[in-house]
Amino acid sequence: MTDRAPQSSGGYDADRGVWYQIAPGDFANRAALFLDRDGVIVEDTRYLGRPENLRMLPGAADAIARCNALGIPVVVVSNQSGIARRYYDWDGFHAVQMAVAGALQKAGARLDAIFACAYHADGRVPLNVGDHPWRKPNPGMILAAVDHMKLDLARSWIVGDRDSDVAAGRAARLCGGILLSRAAAPRHEAAARGRPEEFLVESADSLSDAVSLLLARGDLATRSG
Repeated sequence: MTDRAPQSSGGYDADRGVWYQIAPGDFANRAALFLDRDGVIVEDTRYLGRPENLRMLPGAADAIARCNALGIPVVVVSNQSGIARRYYDWDGFHAVQMAVAGALQKAGARLDAIFACAYHADGRVPLNVGDHPWRKPNPGMILAAVDHMKLDLARSWIVGDRDSDVAAGRAARLCGGILLSRAAAPRHEAAARGRPEEFLVESADSLSDAVSLLLARGDLATRSG
């Protein structure tokens, strides 16, 4: 008899508007790195639903591998309104994620969890919900990850390329957020406006630079004891 490998957990809601997958592992009490996908890990090609259109951003896989090696959970939280708009479906999303996983594996990297929200006000019924709790800037995907994985929310960070990414981190009461400088300056200002004093908003040129900054300062160090 051979031992069976531990299985990933995951699921949809009743109408398939949200989806998640969590790799096996003990993530309790760890500071996590939350990442948007498009524009952070891969090029934002607008409604990416076909793996042949995937373009990994330079240095992203290596940055994720650095976190993996240090035991820092890496969690993707991604709005996927293209599904609500019927530009592609969940099968297309899964195909893209498999291609991302393959590209990461070549660099010795992996994602520990993926959360996706398809809801959008301009979507088709039943996904035509504009303010769903999981859709960023709402914090639902982050809070669901914390609930399922028992992460240390107050010491975790989010990296995104839109103000909605950082706003979701602020609403979830993460430690801080890093907005990639591809985002326009007004977006950076909007993300910072009205934040709690303890929530930090910073900028970086790439995911690689963001991870280097956080690791150099020890912001994502695994809690000892």
